[in-house]
Amino acid sequence: MFFNGLVSTARLFSTSAAQQFPKLKSHSGAKKRWRSLSSGIFKRAHGYHKHLNVNKSPAQKNRLSKTAYSNHTQTATLKKLLPYGSP
Repeated sequence: MFFNGLVSTARLFSTSAAQQFPKLKSHSGAKKRWRSLSSGIFKRAHGYHKHLNVNKSPAQKNRLSKTAYSNHTQTATLKKLLPYGSP
């Protein structure tokens, strides 16, 4: 198309983008608590570790400081909650 001597090109949109499903939303609570690993499982930190530690034994504080990993049941649920976090 020509308008006053200028060439107007039509925008070319990808036809494959219109055929894809809508984007899935990640669960906000799961995003804040879990991180995915390359092995397909997820890891998180333990709670009850940040404060009120005077009453806790050193062994309990050591256990709470370690990383917790998801089991197979949790992993299946987390893959649905975090569709783009899992490989």
